[in-house]
Amino acid sequence: MRRVNALPPMARYGVAAMALAWRTAPGLISVYAGLALLGGAFPIAVGWLMKLILDRLVSGDEAGVLIGLASFLAALSVGQGALPHISQFVRAEFGRRVSLVALEELFTAINRFVGIGPFENPEFLDELRFAKQSGSAAPNQVINSLIGALQSVVTVVGFLGSLVLLSPVMAIFVLLFAVPIVFAEISLSRSRGKMLWSISPAERREFFYNELLSNVDAAKEVRLFGIGDFLLDRMRSERRTADRAKRAMDIRQARTQFGLALLAATVSGGGLIWAVQSAQKGALSIGDITIFVAAVAGVQGALTQLASEVGFTHQSLTLYKHYLTVTRKDPELVVAADPQDLPPLRFSIELRDVWFRYSSDHPWILRGVNLKIEQGKSLGLVGLNGAGKSTLVKLLCRFYDPTRGSILWDGVDIRQVDAAQLRSRMAAVFQDYMQYDMTLRENIGLGDLTALEDNDRIEQAADRAGIADTAEELPNGYDTLLTRMFFAESDKTNPETGVVLSGGQQQRIAIARVFLRTNRDFVILDEPSSGLDAESEHEVHSALTLHRKGSTSLLISHRLGAVREADRIVVLSEGKIVEDGSHQELLRVAGEYARLFHLQASGYSEEPSDDMPVKVGPR
Repeated sequence: MRRVNALPPMARYGVAAMALAWRTAPGLISVYAGLALLGGAFPIAVGWLMKLILDRLVSGDEAGVLIGLASFLAALSVGQGALPHISQFVRAEFGRRVSLVALEELFTAINRFVGIGPFENPEFLDELRFAKQSGSAAPNQVINSLIGALQSVVTVVGFLGSLVLLSPVMAIFVLLFAVPIVFAEISLSRSRGKMLWSISPAERREFFYNELLSNVDAAKEVRLFGIGDFLLDRMRSERRTADRAKRAMDIRQARTQFGLALLAATVSGGGLIWAVQSAQKGALSIGDITIFVAAVAGVQGALTQLASEVGFTHQSLTLYKHYLTVTRKDPELVVAADPQDLPPLRFSIELRDVWFRYSSDHPWILRGVNLKIEQGKSLGLVGLNGAGKSTLVKLLCRFYDPTRGSILWDGVDIRQVDAAQLRSRMAAVFQDYMQYDMTLRENIGLGDLTALEDNDRIEQAADRAGIADTAEELPNGYDTLLTRMFFAESDKTNPETGVVLSGGQQQRIAIARVFLRTNRDFVILDEPSSGLDAESEHEVHSALTLHRKGSTSLLISHRLGAVREADRIVVLSEGKIVEDGSHQELLRVAGEYARLFHLQASGYSEEPSDDMPVKVGPR
């Protein structure tokens, strides 16, 4: 391992790529290498057979000998013609196997991330995009280049040996002229790799505008606000930025390749002139000229191919470092070496002097929060947008760790327990809930995979969330696909290929996932009814109240009527808890909660409610 680490970066990347390829398909690599050896030897054998045939023709040998040589040449030609197709199949099969293993290792590494920090980091997202591209491409390219180099070496050595027999000086001359080709290809590949990395932000922004212009979620506002052309201009600008960089790279490559082609033509032309003059002097036979021309072309072609493979490999390895960065990335949150067991909650979940910000360059989101959520009690969390409510939820789920302070589960810091075990004791509806492009059964069953095949549990959860009636009306009931993404052209008018539900129905499905997670210690409800009408909201909240009865729960809602029944309510403002008490207590205090409650209540009635304060205190 130390020897590998001592290697230059590109060599380390190459060793890693080869290791992945070898452990994936050693047998195919061996077959591929054997075919390459044959492929490298075929041109030499064909060249020498042509020399023998021509020399025998000129010397007037017997027809039988010529026919025998011609038959052998024909057989070699057949083999030479079939070999690329066999090699292509082996290469494709090898590529498929490597691609699958690389994909598995990449997403296995991603699943090791404890929290969600990397997915909110633009730099990591760039790394991930290149990792997806290069994970299978680089090992394939490295093996293809090594085997291609093996084939090229066999061809070069064979033809150089032929040239040495004819003219040692000419052999050295041809070999020396190949050196610039190798260095030029490596320089081009290095520049192209840097260019691709430099334009990645522009390509990511282009993709963003592309999605806005073609995504159904944005289609309504894009048309209502008339911003389609504006977004198109933004997308076009980002594409032009990327295209300028690619165009400059292509121009440089074209100029370099033209120069290399001119150099190769000069060498070939000069060699041919020498060969013709030597033949006129009787130093070379007709067959010698044939093998000389074949040797010069073969050496140049093999070396050019070798240089090209080296260049492509260098470019692939430049990007492969991103794959290695992702797959070797340590968990972004601390993982306890010997995690403590997490028993069912008996006393409380406590935030003790919790401070949080996303980095040292960002402002503080939470500032010294002290909060205790007692077992079996419900806590309502209220605050304006940006107060830190969603961030607090992320910390409770351990998607992030506090920058300072700690979160305790019955006195145990949650950093000292296994995150998966912690989350297995929770149920949650997030404000940005997911709608999966799967069947209704799967959309609900993902809330608890142990119930995925349990029809009774799925249907009970759907019924409690108020989505059971909808399920009965779907073409295939719970097995109806809730998307139109995967239909075939012939099925696009068939409703049974997929159904798109309304936002309120989708939110009910997200709530059904909570109902599926029974017997959880801690339930988090972050705006669980934001997409529902008043009647549906009342229905869902009544069901959720029964579901979380006896459980410890946190309810976040901008609709204060939804949190008034909580045992305690805390008000979060600018990252700090500014009020704490029951609904009635906070109304009597006449502070921020009372002000917000009064504002909302006034929208429904011109008359003050009985529990509304007569006087609203200062803001």
